[in-house]
Amino acid sequence: MTPTVSILGITFVIIWATSFLFAMLGLGGGMVYVPVMKWLGFDLKTVAIPLGLLLNGLNTGLAMIPFHKAKLIDYKGALPFALAAIIGAPLGAYTVQFIPTRIVLILFIIAVLTAAVKVFISTKAPDEDNLIEFKKRAIYGGLSGLLIGFVAGMLGIGGGFLAAPILMSMGYGAIRAAATTAYIVTFSSASGFLGHVAEGHFNLTTTAVLVAAVLLGSQFGARFTVKKAKPKTIKRIYVIILLLIAIKLTLGLFGIHFK
Repeated sequence: MTPTVSILGITFVIIWATSFLFAMLGLGGGMVYVPVMKWLGFDLKTVAIPLGLLLNGLNTGLAMIPFHKAKLIDYKGALPFALAAIIGAPLGAYTVQFIPTRIVLILFIIAVLTAAVKVFISTKAPDEDNLIEFKKRAIYGGLSGLLIGFVAGMLGIGGGFLAAPILMSMGYGAIRAAATTAYIVTFSSASGFLGHVAEGHFNLTTTAVLVAAVLLGSQFGARFTVKKAKPKTIKRIYVIILLLIAIKLTLGLFGIHFK
């Protein structure tokens, strides 16, 4: 599909705003990117999902810059998590071609609702680190990363909505978990996207426009988190967005559409 100028313009604005908001949380925004591109007429499997992965990785990769400067990313502790996600993501990207679009959408709705619940629960998490020992983190993170990478590659999302709560359960404070999630999501998204590119799922014009939107939105979002943002408020906004997306997708499955 070659999108019209108006469709690209609308998509640009939405992606820019999403990048700003989700960069605050160390997340890529695939939960919004993928359904928005589908609603605007992009094919789910060949355009929306691979682009969702690319934009996820780009958004979190750029967000890592201010997080790194603030020394909030645990590179060593999260390395097994990130490496396992890299392995799982292309497997998920390959698997999606064998699953009917309706099933993919149902899985996406379940993932969105799961994310909403976990993020809502995480609003009560403390911001102080109380980490479990490194060996346990490596094992737990490696197993979790493999599963999250697979899900991320299949659904066109970065997996951060699951990674952040898991990091918190390992003793990371909310802010450090968000920063370290950006690190993990960057690699899982890039790996999943390359899996789709290998299958020929790539649209150069659309990609260039949406990459520009992410470039403009991500840095401001991450910098805002480091300097001014209140984590609880941002997470509550995130929960509302996820619930609205889940409702919209569910209605679409039953043929109910709002123009």
